[in-house]
Amino acid sequence: MPKQLPKNKALKRKSIIRYCYVLLTLISVSCNRQKSNLQENDLSDQSRPDTLIRTAVPVKMVYIPGGEYKPFYGSDSVMVRVDPFLIDERAVTNSEFLQFVTHNPQWRRSNIKKIFSDSTYLKNWPSDLSLPPTADPDAPVCYVSWFAAKAFAHSAGKRLPTLDEWEFIAMSDEVSPNARSKPDYSDAIIDLYLKKDRQYKPVKQSKPNYWGVYNMFDLIWEWTDDFNSILSTNDSRAGQYDDKNLFCAGNATSATDILNYAAFMRFAMRTSLKANYTVANLGFRCAKDTIHIKQPR
Repeated sequence: MPKQLPKNKALKRKSIIRYCYVLLTLISVSCNRQKSNLQENDLSDQSRPDTLIRTAVPVKMVYIPGGEYKPFYGSDSVMVRVDPFLIDERAVTNSEFLQFVTHNPQWRRSNIKKIFSDSTYLKNWPSDLSLPPTADPDAPVCYVSWFAAKAFAHSAGKRLPTLDEWEFIAMSDEVSPNARSKPDYSDAIIDLYLKKDRQYKPVKQSKPNYWGVYNMFDLIWEWTDDFNSILSTNDSRAGQYDDKNLFCAGNATSATDILNYAAFMRFAMRTSLKANYTVANLGFRCAKDTIHIKQPR
């Protein structure tokens, strides 16, 4: 007989599964809009480094040596290679994004083109260059679109992390690089996801993970560069794209680890997004390419 889950945990998992499948079903309507979404992403040339004033971001970058991992979606036997890279130890903050829009007025709330954001871009800011009176300058910036996040990263001489890079780091806990097989790994993350108003807390108040990266789960959801490629019928990492399914929910059945509910929630969240969406608890951190030389942690 399989081990019975405690009643409260069983109910929580059942609710999460129902939530994820409903969300994946709802976002499947975007299948008819895939062409316009791809065109929107093509417009990201507006955030080229040569069109931006450099933003100095005093944040430590952590070296990740890379390796292989099994993604949440795809074949059970497919292992994805992640090359070494650098990633910010914490998310971009309110004060840093204020500096960015101060130097780059085209990304201010009153100036940003509608194609690059929806109507809630920086909605909690009282003006273009003012943070909310109650906002912590060291809390993660939210209500920013993928376009704006990408522009910020370019202005800092960086980029957004790929989905594989982000998920590779997300496998770790405080003591091991891959904690996914631990019984409480997913449940602990879900408990963090369910906390309200967590995005208003400052960064680096909790312990870092094995790699020295802070706040992967306890503050915000985070943009990745290729957030909208996870449900392609072919493995997008191998360059085999099938555009007609890029934004569809039908491939949820291809999950390799259906018991990893925390990853299920992240993928459901990502597939509900378009590049111009802004969300109250969605922010980002930056990454950077590096040479393949082992560096100390």
